[in-house]
Amino acid sequence: MIELQQVSYGYGDSTLLSDITMKLAPGSFHFLTGPSGAGKTTLIKMCYGELIATQGRVTLFDQDAQHMSRDDVANARRRIGVVHQDCQFLDHLSLAENVSLPLTVSGRSLANPSELDDLLAWVGLSEQRDAKPPELSGGERQRAALARAVVTSPDVILADEPTGNVDWDMSLRLLKLLVELNRMGKTVLIATHDMNLIRSTKAQVQARVLRISNKHVNQAGADL
Repeated sequence: MIELQQVSYGYGDSTLLSDITMKLAPGSFHFLTGPSGAGKTTLIKMCYGELIATQGRVTLFDQDAQHMSRDDVANARRRIGVVHQDCQFLDHLSLAENVSLPLTVSGRSLANPSELDDLLAWVGLSEQRDAKPPELSGGERQRAALARAVVTSPDVILADEPTGNVDWDMSLRLLKLLVELNRMGKTVLIATHDMNLIRSTKAQVQARVLRISNKHVNQAGADL
């Protein structure tokens, strides 16, 4: 689905990531870890075509990202749901309108309007349906961001530090939702520096841990 082959990325004369080879296979579950500033966000951006590798080849659904047109990238992104670290919303829109925004922008709609209600119920936000983003707590915003990422029924979910601004109980709740998505056949990649969060998944899902160290990505051991 998404594959990086001997990929490097740098800013100016500085190399942030070097000689990375990894593959996100259908239905797989990965954690991406490493210290702050190691390049986790940069790697995720390459995985959905926001950044183009300085060297090497990134393949998005069998297409070389370097040679994809804007329309090709847009079509690929419809199959990729991204939970951004900063959880930005449009404050003048309701939670429901923010969650459905990817559909609105792409000119699509849900087959059944009740699907949006089902999605909000799944993330525990039915009662906040008409609330504006400033009225939401940190945990509610994170769950809304996850709902927005999956409203288009993507094949791949990329989550960049989705639990960075919430407490432990909410972190576990968000992780449970991501595990449920994986059990539905979705490919999941979660960037996190929280090793306790990774360890807590042992009884829930088989996952690979990818660790960024010294500009490289290494497999960090066997399945969790």
